[in-house]
Amino acid sequence: MEQTLHEKAKTAKLPNDSRPGIRTNPGSEKQQDGDEAEFRPLIRIEKHSFYYSATAQALVDVDFQIPEKQVTSIIGPSGCGKSTLLRNINRMNDLIDGVWWTGDIRISGQSIFDPHIEVTELRKRIGMVFQKSNPFPKSIYENVVYSLRVTGVKKKSALDEAAETSLRSAAIWEEVKDRLHESALGLSGGQMQRLCIARAIANQPEILLMDEPCSALDPIATAKIEELIHELKKQFTIVIVTHNMQQAARVSDRTAFFYMGRLVEYDETKTIFISPSKKQTEEYVTGRFG
Repeated sequence: MEQTLHEKAKTAKLPNDSRPGIRTNPGSEKQQDGDEAEFRPLIRIEKHSFYYSATAQALVDVDFQIPEKQVTSIIGPSGCGKSTLLRNINRMNDLIDGVWWTGDIRISGQSIFDPHIEVTELRKRIGMVFQKSNPFPKSIYENVVYSLRVTGVKKKSALDEAAETSLRSAAIWEEVKDRLHESALGLSGGQMQRLCIARAIANQPEILLMDEPCSALDPIATAKIEELIHELKKQFTIVIVTHNMQQAARVSDRTAFFYMGRLVEYDETKTIFISPSKKQTEEYVTGRFG
């Protein structure tokens, strides 16, 4: 069954051209020229297909590289596999019964599917921010230090330092420093989302995954999150799923366009939005398709 589905997936046609326009990479060429600061792959997705069941395939032979300490946006219509890929990077989809995959995802050269890898350790390296802010029904302080307590950190000075550092990094410290022990549920929507970002980075992960982090926020709160993303990429590799074309253009260094589980095109963001190599990409980013 696996072979049959996999072969069908490989021969499935896209509306225009089944070959993805992956100029992956201008970065690769720059590496060969010695400009490694421009494109240093941290995450390598290698011929990765993913199935929710024998008849439900979400990703088809996805193959590209995500550079460290840059922002990579994943765009495409609903149901094209964007969030599936994001959740595969930290193996959240393992929690769903009956899923299976082929290919690989590597972080710093190591397969995340290696049977010797502890999934809990993997997830410490990968922070996750969801579409809807989901603070715990605890104080602001306890929300931030929760992951540290779970990993055994007990020293109050260490917890205090981590809380302040994370809240400052998430650009919310000045707004909450005088009410750290009040309920996080009393914050505004935008503040809750920045608190969730602070919680996600408290363990100092390498990677920060964001799944539509601004979709429920007003324009002012969205602008704050976008400014924050620009600052956070100095410390973290960020992968963001967004339906907002303007947001992808504003915040990301590179953009990947997906359609029906396939990677259609991947390049520097300015290239994707100004001179994409695929007609399908051009139609999507200009609003004439999807």
